Amino acid sequence: MSEFAKEKEIFLEHLRVAGFKKTAQRELILEVFLRTEGHLSAEDLYQLVKAEDPSVGFTTVYRTLKLLAECGLAREEGLGDDRMRYEHLYNHQHHDHLICTACGRLIEFYSDVIERKQDEIAAEHSFKPTRHSLRIWGLCSDCQ
Repeated sequence: MSEFAKEKEIFLEHLRVAGFKKTAQRELILEVFLRTEGHLSAEDLYQLVKAEDPSVGFTTVYRTLKLLAECGLAREEGLGDDRMRYEHLYNHQHHDHLICTACGRLIEFYSDVIERKQDEIAAEHSFKPTRHSLRIWGLCSDCQ
């Protein structure tokens, strides 16, 4: 079984249930997305896919990214520059982001202390969180 077989199965089932056709272009977009780590905009992914198949259009990439988010394989993240970015969600650990406002560098981090404090705050307010995203903007060590 291939490295991304479960993700492909999830995606194809979502297409079927949502009434979309399985196409070679959608499968290529899925494969390129899954093998590319990081935070990709639709434009970033389009350039990578286009290098492998110039016939794939931007709209197809954009719509496929939306489908990947709908079925839980990708997470949409607005990181403060007016471009939505997508990162892997399925089988990936939760993390938060430090974002350099000068060069755009993204630093992923995880903190047990922050996670526990968020849970405490939610419990104090009888609030049941379903997801969260912490982003801190500032200057990275190279830009300070």
